[in-house]
Amino acid sequence: MSQHREIVPDVRPHRALMGGPISLAPEATDFFLSAAAGDGVEIIPLGPHTTGLIWLSEKRADELHEILRQYPGIQWLQLPWAGVDAFASVLTTLAQIPEATRPVVTSAKGAYSEPVAEHALALLLATLRELPRKAREARWQEHRTGLSLFGAHIVVLGAGGVARTFLELVAPFRPRVTVIRRGSGAVDGADQTLTPDRLLEALADADAVVVAAAATDSTRHIIGATELAALPDHAVLVNVARGSLVDADAVVAAIEANTLWGAGLDVMEPEPFPDDHPIWHCNGVVITSHSADTPEMTRPLLAARIRANSLAYAAGTPMIGVVDVEDGY
Repeated sequence: MSQHREIVPDVRPHRALMGGPISLAPEATDFFLSAAAGDGVEIIPLGPHTTGLIWLSEKRADELHEILRQYPGIQWLQLPWAGVDAFASVLTTLAQIPEATRPVVTSAKGAYSEPVAEHALALLLATLRELPRKAREARWQEHRTGLSLFGAHIVVLGAGGVARTFLELVAPFRPRVTVIRRGSGAVDGADQTLTPDRLLEALADADAVVVAAAATDSTRHIIGATELAALPDHAVLVNVARGSLVDADAVVAAIEANTLWGAGLDVMEPEPFPDDHPIWHCNGVVITSHSADTPEMTRPLLAARIRANSLAYAAGTPMIGVVDVEDGY
C-alpha cells in the first residue's frame, strides 16, 4: 500500500472503447500483472489479439512505436509517467491518425503529485534559507542570513496535480500565489491565474518561482535569461517538472551576477547532467538528481492507476489521465 494519496486529474473525455485483451510490455512483472488483474480484465501475452497495452518502460519509445505499428488492433495505451515527453515521437505519429480510430493514450498524470509536490516544498525552503551554500561552506557562518516563506509571492507554472498539491502544502505559509497556465480558469489556492503571455508581469514582484508544467515545445526554456532578469534579486527558482523548461546556463549567469538568490533543481537537461557543468559549483544551487519521486514511491501509485484504468477499459467506462496527443500532455 502506498503512503501517498493518488490525485485524480481532471476528467478528459475520450472516444468510447469496447474493452478486450490487455498486454503488459516490455516486461510484465508479477507486481504489475497483479495490479492489472480484476473483474472482466483479460490479460494475454503481447500479440495480434492485444487491444490494450500497458507500457512499463520509462523509455524505449522506438520499440513502442514499432509495436503500435505491428499491432494496429491496440486501442488503448497506458504510459508509465505523468509526463509523456519521452514518448513525443509516438504521440506525434498517433496525432496523424483520425481521433475516431487512433488509440486512446493515458498516463500517470496526477498519480505522483504528492511526492513531487513535497519535494518542491523542500527545495523551496532549502533555497530560501540558503541551505545549499551553508552546507557547502561547512563552517560556522559569521552572519545569520536567509529568507522566510511566510507571506511570500509564489509564481507557479502549471496547474496539474503537482501544482495543485503544492498549493495545499504551502497554504499554511499564507503565500500570495499566481498560477501561470494555458487556460484562464481559477485554481483552488491561487489568488490569480494568468496566461503565459503575462509571465514577465507576474515575475516582476515574485519571491519564488515553482516550475511544475508539462514539457512541450512551447514550454522549452520558459524560464531563461529574460525571465530570470525580470525577477527581484532575492527570488528563488524551483524546478520539479522537466529539465527542458529551465535554461541551466541562464541560472548559472544569474547566480554568479547575484540577481538570483538560489535555485533548487530536481530535473535537468540532459539526464544524467554533465559533471563538468559550472552549475555544480554554484553555491546557491542544489540539484537533487530527479529524486522527487523515487521508484519506491511511484510503484504503488502506478499500480493503482493501472488497476483503475484496466477495470475501466474492461467495463467500457471513462479512464483517467487521458493524454491529448496533439498538445503532448
